[in-house]
Amino acid sequence: MKFIGRNILTGLVAILPVFLTLYLLYWFAVTAETALGKMIRVVLPDDLYWPGMGLAATLLAVFLLGLLMHAYVFRRLFARAEQLLYHMPLIKTVYSAIRDFFNYFSPTSKREFEQVVSVSIGDTGMQVIGFVTQAVSEQLPEDFRGEDSILVYLPLSYMIGGYAVLMPRSAVRPLNMNMEEAMRFTLTAGVTGSAARARKGDK
Repeated sequence: MKFIGRNILTGLVAILPVFLTLYLLYWFAVTAETALGKMIRVVLPDDLYWPGMGLAATLLAVFLLGLLMHAYVFRRLFARAEQLLYHMPLIKTVYSAIRDFFNYFSPTSKREFEQVVSVSIGDTGMQVIGFVTQAVSEQLPEDFRGEDSILVYLPLSYMIGGYAVLMPRSAVRPLNMNMEEAMRFTLTAGVTGSAARARKGDK
């Protein structure tokens, strides 16, 4: 029974990531096609509608939104709309958590988290993975400024969130990992060895 159970578990571990990825893509495609497909049918006659037009319209809308986010005026309007959500008691907690999660993987955040580092914890020999978010002391709050201080973000494993800590430069060591590898490795607590596999796959 242990042999059978172990192999079933191994099979699930192998197939579930593939299945969940395909299912999420399928869910997105069906949801987009259903939602925007109905709107398109209102405008176009049924004989002119082709399956997939709803999905294509969704991708086009998302692409245009991405372009608009480069415009200063649109970013300001979006930020003001976001502030309304951040002032709603229950919604602000859910929205901020989801927002922070997706910000991990956005191109903008990758520019902000420029350096992946290892942070030493006292004299214990312990080290944690972090991301330098601010290396210029003049851009830190006045009470945090120091010639030898940088701001490092320490993400938490298996949950959304983390800590922004002020560290002396002597306590951090640059790592040969990019943002995506380090975040994937940290969020899974290193269980999958994702960073090592990703690096092998790039070679």
